[in-house]
This record gives sequence, structure tokens and C-alpha cells, in this order.
Amino acid sequence: MSTDGRTWGGRFQGQMHELTQAYTAGLDRDLWEFDIAGSIAHARMLGHQGIIPPADADAIVRGLENVREQFRRGEVQWRPELEDIHTHIEALLREQIGEPAGRLHTARSRNDQVALVNRMAVRALCDDATAALRDLIGVICDLAERHAADPMPGYTHLQRAQPITLGHHLLAYGEMLLRDRERFADCRRRTNVLPLGSGALAGAPYPLDREMVARELGFETISRNSIDATADRDFVAEFCFACAMTQVHLSRLSEEIILWASAEYGFLRLPDAFATGSSIMPQKKNADVAELARGRAGRLIGELTGILTTLKGLPLAYNRDLQEDKGYYLAAGRILIPTLQIFAAMLPALEFDLPRMRQAAGQGYALATDIADYLVKKGMPFREAHTIVGRLVREAESRHCELAELPFELYRAASTLFEPDVLAITVESSIAARDVPGGTAPPRVRDAARQLRALLA
Repeated sequence: MSTDGRTWGGRFQGQMHELTQAYTAGLDRDLWEFDIAGSIAHARMLGHQGIIPPADADAIVRGLENVREQFRRGEVQWRPELEDIHTHIEALLREQIGEPAGRLHTARSRNDQVALVNRMAVRALCDDATAALRDLIGVICDLAERHAADPMPGYTHLQRAQPITLGHHLLAYGEMLLRDRERFADCRRRTNVLPLGSGALAGAPYPLDREMVARELGFETISRNSIDATADRDFVAEFCFACAMTQVHLSRLSEEIILWASAEYGFLRLPDAFATGSSIMPQKKNADVAELARGRAGRLIGELTGILTTLKGLPLAYNRDLQEDKGYYLAAGRILIPTLQIFAAMLPALEFDLPRMRQAAGQGYALATDIADYLVKKGMPFREAHTIVGRLVREAESRHCELAELPFELYRAASTLFEPDVLAITVESSIAARDVPGGTAPPRVRDAARQLRALLA
């Protein structure tokens, strides 16, 4: 290490320009826990293999443990001339134990060291996201069971389509978030490969026990190709995609919360704890949590676009462009995980106006398909039934009434298959008729909620 703290200073003369120091500084100052853990495992392996004297390895481990305590106590001051977190730790270690600290970097390049820290950090973020998703999906399952039989209008093209239940609607988001959880688990599996031992790009000329390091750090396997191990950032892109996809799902839910809380819908009232007001309009209660979650979807899509753009033109193996990777995945985690946590707290506090939702479920000719199905069950081809009921809808529109308010004589004139019981078709009978796996009938909704909860175990 040079006199100014640079690990590569032997080749250079003079001081680095302060603008270069600032411009090339790492984005990794919060990753000290991972770097220290990786260095401890590496030092133990070096001592175990006799690559460095065991006494020096023990001193390095003890010194690193002391450095870790310094970080935990908030005693470490950031020094721009030290470039990144790895150099800070090396400098602090040298202060602790002196000359043996210089042996820590034996059989290790900054390239595979950085790759290791990135994988440990992304692995931890995957765990955090998975846990937060589990909690949010559990909340959705609770709400779905509570509202399994509460009707609301279902929409296509943002127009009332058919009656469904609120529980069924909410479970659709549970399914989306379950897929997101699986994506994070899948990303974690591919991330959980040890790159340390790859050197700068060609491997290391020492008798390393990479499996020993992998076991200590909880990696499932070791990398097979040293070039790929130092240049790979697929796992960063995967993590950013999983974050972006999850936030997009939350954005869709946010949009509905925003719409449902409006006077035009009136399906829910926002709890004061998760809303804000207007600086000029005293009556306003704004769905700011949902609006910010919707807006931050764009930021996460940007993080994904950023890492993919960084990777697209890079030759093998390591290039300094890859230093930017940490900015993408750290920002993604800082946006997504708090969003998941606040939604888990907010959703149970939403106050649904169930009578208004029930009323809306029967309006807008939402039972038209059920009336067509009535004719089909009496033997009429569906296309013919569709045409007949469409004419009845047109007649109801001209009278400014709902289908159930048409005189029975009009039904009978449209088709002799109609009997008076056609007027007994209701929102509840429509919902109950969808008693198939995946349907909106209340028993199916409860079954789906139980199955979804079981998949979280």
C-alpha cells in the first residue's frame, strides 16, 4: 500500500488529483459488514492452507473483528483518498496489527473481492425482499378471507364487467406478489455462487480451499470460470428486474387505491395515518403513499435500465464501469423494501365501503353475461344468446334502467326460453355460480387464500 493509502500506488508517482479521487470513489461505504466477513473467511483459509503463517492469519482475523466493532460503534471516518471500503478496512487493519495486515490480500484481487461483496449484499437484499413479501402476502390473505363474500364490480377496460368479490380481487395481487417472491428466491440461488479465488480474471497460483470459504460464507457452490466470476453482474440485473417487477405490481395496486378513494368511486376511505392533506384545500385527503409507490416504479425501472445499459457493451473481464453496479442494486433495495413494509401496514387500515361496492357490482349491466348463460343452459348457442341479451341491454339503456328493471314481457319477446326466474339473477347468484377452481365464488376465494398462505411456509 502506498503512503497515501492506494493499494496500487507502486507504479505511480505523485499525488492523485482531488477531482480524480472524488470521481473514482466507490459507492460501497455501507458494505463493510460483507467485506469484513469475506476477508475473515479468506484469512482463515490462507492460514489453514499454509499460504500465510497461521499466526498472521489469526492476527488478521482478530484485527478484522476489532475493525468490525469500530464500524458498528460508528467510529470510522471516511477518507476520500482511500478510494473504497476495501481500502478503508485494510488501512484500519494495518493500524490494528501492523505488518501482517499486508498478507490479507494474498491470493486475492480487488476484482474477485468486489464480486464477493456484491454477491453477499444482493443475497441479503433478496432475503429482505422475500421476508417483506411474505408479510405483505399474508396481509392480503387475511383480507381476502375477511372479504371472501363481499361483492364489488370487476372491471375490464376500466368499465364494469362482472360481479366479483373484494377478496377475489385482492388475491390477484397476492398471486402477483407470490411470483415476485419466487423471482427473488430464484435470483438468490443464482447469486449464491462464490467468486473468491478467481483472482483478477485468471485464477490464483496458490493451493486455495475455495470450498472452505464457501462453507463459512454460506455459498452453495463455487464459480467454474474465473473470467465470468469477475465480470458477471447478471445477478445485479436480475435483482433489479425483480425489484422493478414487484414495484410495478404495487404501482397497479396503488392506482386502484387512488381510484377507489376518489369521490367518483367511493369504494374506500383512506386512514389518516397513511394519507396527507392539501396546503390550500381543507377538505382534501390524498393517497400520497400510493402515489409515491406508483411514482417510484419509474425509478426502479430506471435502475434496471441503468445496469443493463452498463453491461451491454463491456468486453471481458473486469472494467471500472462495473463499479456503478452497487448504485443500482442498493437504490433498488432502498425503494422496494420500505414500500413492501408500508403496504403491509396500510392495507389492513383501509376502510372499504362495502354497501357502495355491492351497489356498484349490480350496476352497468354487469349481469348481462349471466343472462346470456341462462339462455345457453336452456340449449341456445352462446353467440345467439349474446345477440339477444345485447338487444336487451340496448333497450335498458334507452329506458335508463338496469336489466332487472325491464318488464318480463320484453324478455319473453326476445326469447321464449326466458322464464320469470330470469329476474331472480342477482349479484350474489352471479358470484356463487363461479364455483370453479380460481373462480370468485366465496368458498373458492377462501380455498385460494389458504393455498396461497400455505405456499409461504
